[in-house]
Amino acid sequence: MTSESASPSSESNPLLAEFELPLGYPPFDLIEPRHFGPAFDVGMEEQRAEVTAIAADTRAPTFENTLEALERTGRTLQRVKLVFFNLVGAHTNDALEALRTELSPKLAAHSDAILLDADLFRRIDTLHRKLDELGLDAEARRLVERYHEIFVRAGARLDEDAKTLLKALNAELAELSTRFSQNVLHEVNDSAIVVDDREELRGLTAGEIATARRAAEERGMEGQWVLPLQNTSGQPVLASLEDRALRRRILETSLTRGSRGGAYDNREIVSRVTRLRAERAHLLGYEHHAAYVLEDQTARTAEAVNERLVELVPPAVRNAHREAEALQELIDAEGDGFGLEAWDWAFYAEKRRSSLHDIDQNALRAYFELDAVLERGLFHAARVLFGLDMEERTDLPTYHPDVRVWNVRSENGEVIALFLADLYARPSKRGGAWMNSYVRQSDLLGDRPVISNHQNVTKPAEGEPTLLTLDEVNTLFHEFGHGLHGILSDVRYPLFSGTSVPRDFVEFPSQFNEVWALWPDILANYAVHHETGAPMPPEVADKVREMRRFNQGYATTEYLAACVVDQALHQLSPDEVPSADELLAFEARVLSDAGFDIDAVPPRYRIPYFSHIMGGYAAGYYAYIWAEVLDADAVAWFEERGGPRRETGEHLRKTVLSKGGSVDATEMYRAFRGRDADVAPLLRRRGLARR
Repeated sequence: MTSESASPSSESNPLLAEFELPLGYPPFDLIEPRHFGPAFDVGMEEQRAEVTAIAADTRAPTFENTLEALERTGRTLQRVKLVFFNLVGAHTNDALEALRTELSPKLAAHSDAILLDADLFRRIDTLHRKLDELGLDAEARRLVERYHEIFVRAGARLDEDAKTLLKALNAELAELSTRFSQNVLHEVNDSAIVVDDREELRGLTAGEIATARRAAEERGMEGQWVLPLQNTSGQPVLASLEDRALRRRILETSLTRGSRGGAYDNREIVSRVTRLRAERAHLLGYEHHAAYVLEDQTARTAEAVNERLVELVPPAVRNAHREAEALQELIDAEGDGFGLEAWDWAFYAEKRRSSLHDIDQNALRAYFELDAVLERGLFHAARVLFGLDMEERTDLPTYHPDVRVWNVRSENGEVIALFLADLYARPSKRGGAWMNSYVRQSDLLGDRPVISNHQNVTKPAEGEPTLLTLDEVNTLFHEFGHGLHGILSDVRYPLFSGTSVPRDFVEFPSQFNEVWALWPDILANYAVHHETGAPMPPEVADKVREMRRFNQGYATTEYLAACVVDQALHQLSPDEVPSADELLAFEARVLSDAGFDIDAVPPRYRIPYFSHIMGGYAAGYYAYIWAEVLDADAVAWFEERGGPRRETGEHLRKTVLSKGGSVDATEMYRAFRGRDADVAPLLRRRGLARR
C-alpha cells in the first residue's frame, strides 16, 4: 500500500461515492489507506458548507429547514469516519495510525465549528423555546430537545473567548486520547511473553502450545513460544499454567503496562487528559468531569453512582475474602507452602471449580465449537425471539480473510441488515470485544444497518477447530446483544439510531442477551461435542449453570475496583489531579480508602491501560453494573413468562431494541417492564444479597 495522495474524485477514490454494494456495505477490496486523507478533507468541507447554509438561511427556523436539514448533512464524512475508525480498531497499520494522529485534532475542530456556531445555535434555541407550538410527533419533539442539550453541553452558550479556549482543550484531548490508545496497542503486542522451555507450558493443551509456537514463528523466534497478552489485568492462560514463576511473570508484566517508562508509558498522558477534562468541565459550569458526563446518563449525578458503588463494594469484597480463604486452604492442602498471590488466583480457582462442580474447563470447550455456537446458539436465539434468519454470504469483500458476513432476514424474507463477525485475535487489532456500525439505520435517509461484532479469540492451528471457553461464549452473546440493538433499530432520525443511548443503558441489551448462552433450550441446541456430535450431558449443563455464581466475589471486586478508580479520577478539580509520578499512588490510595483490602484481586484495568476511560466510558465504567440491574430484572420478567418466545422477544423489540435513543431510557425500561427496575435480582445473581 502506498501513502501517496489520491485525487479527491469519486472515480479514483471509492470513499467519495455512495457505496453500491448491498445496504451501503463498504468496498473493502477497493479502499486503500491513501484514500482516507483526501476523503476526510472532502467530507469535512462538504458538511461545513451544508451546515453554513442552514445557519445562514434567512427564512425563519423550522423543524424541517434546521434540524431535519442538519440530520441530512455530512453523509460523506459519516461514511468515511465509520469505515476508517472501524479499521483502525480491527485491522490497523502504520499508515492508518499516522493518519489517525493527524486527524484527531482536525476532527475535533470540525465538530467544534458546528457545535459552537452561534447562528446555528440561535435557530435551534428558537425552535426549542417554541417547542410546544411546533406540532411535532414524539420522536421529532425529542430531536429538538436532544439537539438543544447537545449544543448547550458542547459550549454553545459560552462567550467567544471561552469558546476559543474550549476548542484548544478539545483538540489537545483528541490528540492525547489517540496517543494513549496507540500506546496500549503497541505495548500489549510488545509485552507478549516469550517462553524458551516447553516444560514451562505445563497445563496448556496441545493446541494452545501449538498456537504459542506459531505466534513465536510469526515473530521470527524459532524454537520458542509466545503467549500474547490481552488488555485486561488478568490473563486467560493463568488459569491453566502450572509453572508458578511463569504465572507471576505474566501477571506482573500485565499489571505494569503503560507505567514502565519508555515510549509507551501512559502516565503523563492520563494525568494531562484528566486535568484537561476537569478544566473543560469547569469552563462549562460543572463541578468536575464526572458531573458533566453523568448529567447526560440515566444515573444523572455522581452522588447516585457513588451511592451505588458504596452499596456494592463491601459485600463484593467480603465474598472475595471468603473465596481467597477457600483457595488458601486448597494451596495448604496440596502442601505447597505459600500464600495466595494475584498470579495464583485463576489457577487455584479453576482447581476449586473443577472440584466443586466436577467440570474440566478444557473438556468443556469441546462442546463450544465456534460455528455451532454461532449458528445453533447465537443465531438460533435471535430466530426464536425475533424471527431473524442469518444467511452467510461469501460474495462481499472483507478487510481480512477471517471476517465473515451474513444477511439478516426478517420473517418475511426481507434483508433488513448485514452482520459481520471478526472474532480472531491478531497484532493489528485492539484488545477486548466490541460492536461497531458501518451503516446506521435511519428512515429519514433510507439507510439499513450494517453491523459488526469483534472479539479476540485465539486462532487455532491450521485444520484445528475453534473451541471456545465459556467466557468467550458469553462474550459472543454479549456483543451480539449490541448487534441486535443496531440491527433491530427502527427510528426516523440518524441521531437516535441503534445504540445511540446513554452509556449506562447501552449495556442493558448486551448483558441481557448473555442469558441465552446458558438458557436450557438454547444451550441444548448448540452445545454438542465437536467430534462425536453428542449433546452436552444434562448433568454437565446443570453444573455449568450452577457455576454462574462461582468466583463472583473476585469478578465483582476486580470490576468495582476499576469503577471506583474511574470515578475518583474524574471527580477531581484541575488542581487535585495527580501528576504522572503520583498516578499509581493515587490509584492505590483510592482503592484502600474504598475498602479494597485484598491484594490478590487487582483492578480489572489499572489506570495506564484503562482504555475505557480514554474512550466513551470516562466516568462511565460503572455503566455495566448499572445496566446489570436492568438486565437481571429483565431476566426475571422472561422467566415469569416462560423464557424466549416470539411474543416475549417482540415485546423487547417493540419497547427497547427498536427505539434507539428516540425515547428516554428510563421511560423505555418502564414501557418494557411496567415499572422501574428492582435491584434484588442483581444482588442474588452476584451473591451480594444479605445472608
